[in-house]
Amino acid sequence: MVRVNWSGDPEAQSWGISMGAVQEWGLSPAGYWERRDAVITDALPVCSQLAADPYHAPPVLEWIDVRTREPNPGAWALKADRDRPRWDWTPLESIGPLRFDMDAQQVMAALGGEVPAVRHGHFPWPGSGKSGQWILTRDRFDHTGVTAHYWDLGSRLPVLGAVTVHGRTGPRVCYEGIELVGAPVSRIDATLIQRADNDEIGLIIGCSGDLGPDGLNMYVRADRVGDTVVSGARVCAENWEDHGAP
Repeated sequence: MVRVNWSGDPEAQSWGISMGAVQEWGLSPAGYWERRDAVITDALPVCSQLAADPYHAPPVLEWIDVRTREPNPGAWALKADRDRPRWDWTPLESIGPLRFDMDAQQVMAALGGEVPAVRHGHFPWPGSGKSGQWILTRDRFDHTGVTAHYWDLGSRLPVLGAVTVHGRTGPRVCYEGIELVGAPVSRIDATLIQRADNDEIGLIIGCSGDLGPDGLNMYVRADRVGDTVVSGARVCAENWEDHGAP
């Protein structure tokens, strides 16, 4: 029997194999590694004892813990540009109706009262289980197409420190004439690299290879659409990277 696993890809218990996909990378004509607009297959083979539920088996959990990731049913709907609102972005300050330093209630109010589809957080002492005050780290808003990321400043409620705009469903955001959301990732990367080569901007590279203009705390992300990817964006408050992005 073939079923769909957490990433929306086929999984066959009788074979002990679970399929997945990762973004394709390759060498540019100039000889450096660059992101491409396709995904390529990878696979998780397991022994028969783990095949019934491989991603909840201890050996796999130590390698890739997907318990807090939103499962994909195997469909990657892409919202048309005409159905996406246009959001303004003021680097290090705000995006659309969301201002950094808002608390979670203010974020929901700014989004017209939308309730998060999924909330993630943690307890302060992981080794002690569910003890202490639960701390909110992020809210996913499916109707708007964004995820709000919060940081805990200790003396008050967690406040908004970053916003991820989903490539498949999020609002349109522009930077210096570049459409950041819902576009081919390779095209945006090439444009940013060209501007860096022309000394118009500096570039920074995130942990996943995401490119962004230096000093603006914005990273161009890649969201899967079946066998391809489209661009999304994460915009952050000034000191977000110092605290670590959840």
